[in-house]
Amino acid sequence: MTHPLVIQLRFARSEFVRGLKDVKDEEALKRFMPMNCISWIIGHLAYQENRYWMTRAQGKNVAPQLQPLVGWGEPASTPPLADMWAAWHNVTEATDPYLDSLTTETLQTFMIVDGKPYDESVGSMVRRVTYHYFYHLGEGMAIRQMLGHTNLPEFVGDIHDEAPYLPE
Repeated sequence: MTHPLVIQLRFARSEFVRGLKDVKDEEALKRFMPMNCISWIIGHLAYQENRYWMTRAQGKNVAPQLQPLVGWGEPASTPPLADMWAAWHNVTEATDPYLDSLTTETLQTFMIVDGKPYDESVGSMVRRVTYHYFYHLGEGMAIRQMLGHTNLPEFVGDIHDEAPYLPE
């Protein structure tokens, strides 16, 4: 069975997709300073999942193009929306088998990064990614409002059916 924390991460992903549905390429490239653009946000979350669940956890890199384009600490960019969604889908599909393998025990372990234990447990990293999605979804929704979009999702979706509370 998929661990409850992973179910929450997947719900955050689905809310992210729902909140950014129907954004057009030219809109996704618009920057309202000091925020990044929507296409950057999508690529940035793909970058984080690739970095955590592929590179750090498995020694693989399914999206090396993301680091210089949307990686943490890199200069702002306005990458094409279609490329960022493609990267996001590629990364999330590639990471799912790893996430499905997580157990309560493995969530309490620490990845080895540069020869030493990383400073957060795997479980804390899952939470960090989950909350990172909601942080950037809020930013994306603000951008959409500034673009004049209407009839946007106003509240967290169907969490009871998609990601209800489950004990470990």
